Amino acid sequence: MQRLDTRIPAVLLRIDRNSFHHGTLGAVRSLGRAGVEVHLVAADAHSPVARSRYLHRMHPPPAPAAPPAEVAAALLRVAATLRGPAVLIPLDDAGSLAVSALRTELSDRFLLPAMAPGTAESVADKAALAEVCATAGVPHPRTELPDSASRAEAVARSLGPAAVAKWSRPWCLPRDAGLHSTVVVRSPGEAAALYERGAEAGSPLLLQAFVAAGAGADWFVHGYVGRDGRVHGGGTGRKLRAWPRAAGITVRGEWVPNPALEALATRLVTRVGYRGVFDLDFRQDAATGTYHLLDFNPRPGAQFRLFADGAELDVVRALHLDLTHRPLSAPRPLPGRTFLVENYAPLTALLPRQGPARELAWHAPDDRAPGTALRSLWGRNVVRRLRERVRTRAVPASRTGVREPERLGS
Repeated sequence: MQRLDTRIPAVLLRIDRNSFHHGTLGAVRSLGRAGVEVHLVAADAHSPVARSRYLHRMHPPPAPAAPPAEVAAALLRVAATLRGPAVLIPLDDAGSLAVSALRTELSDRFLLPAMAPGTAESVADKAALAEVCATAGVPHPRTELPDSASRAEAVARSLGPAAVAKWSRPWCLPRDAGLHSTVVVRSPGEAAALYERGAEAGSPLLLQAFVAAGAGADWFVHGYVGRDGRVHGGGTGRKLRAWPRAAGITVRGEWVPNPALEALATRLVTRVGYRGVFDLDFRQDAATGTYHLLDFNPRPGAQFRLFADGAELDVVRALHLDLTHRPLSAPRPLPGRTFLVENYAPLTALLPRQGPARELAWHAPDDRAPGTALRSLWGRNVVRRLRERVRTRAVPASRTGVREPERLGS
């Protein structure tokens, strides 16, 4: 295992309120196991993450819709408690875009990837991403931005029996509005009803062609683009199970080498001049075999620990090594390695481990407290969410006169 510079702490930022974000725990453990002092800026006081032995200290986060000045103030308060500079790692889109916009204000106290202003925004915004893909020659589903409810109906009709509706900037969605970042709409009326809620959503609605896919067609690519412009760490993985089933978070994934997909991802990040950690979602068209880019997340994906290689290098460690001017080792891939989020697949988690290695999102023999906390906290969370769903399920129908679209993401 490569030695990280333990004199340089890490500050993890997550603005989104999600007490069960397993990627946060993965980052805490990855850096903490290497001896790095880990600070977490997130509303996770009642999360299993707070129980980790590898977490040095928690700090209050900015509000979910806080302006950049408040995000900067929250981070600079943390910096004032540290002896020197720290590596700053955003773990959600809102945090990543805030840090990108605040680079000038933060660069004196934090180590950050050097990237041109606006780059992260151009790939995270789902409407802008369609244009980026067209310029880079990366396949992307046909995407339209309707400018009226009637136009939304017409576009949905032209896309066929099913279309994918997305909010351009899902990190702007209010928590309690009953809106989801991605849904399948199966009638023009559903598309028009969603368009009418654009003011609530905080960003434009876009409609995409639905990419028909068979089993094992959903893939993801993780990596870290270093100061040298090359991709380090990460790999290509196949989504074996998701929640929600159609195209939600990865519940079970496998490291599967895919040179064609890796080359496509490298072409994209090189073309846009991206620097830092990235997480790309692809779907392979069942009819043509083409890989279509669905999402570009300018931060670590929640399942990034799947790609911890034979030297225990993952994208988070790669970032810390590179920004502290430590060498990055040659890749030592572990094809067949799997990752499982056990609160979404408890029975699968009980099965004997198969393949060269399997990592669980929550349970770890060297850090047992988060897994123990999960077992009690998750049950309470499920009951609460079921009650909320019962109360809110009728809202879209009463508001729009059509059924609620089928949710694809969280």
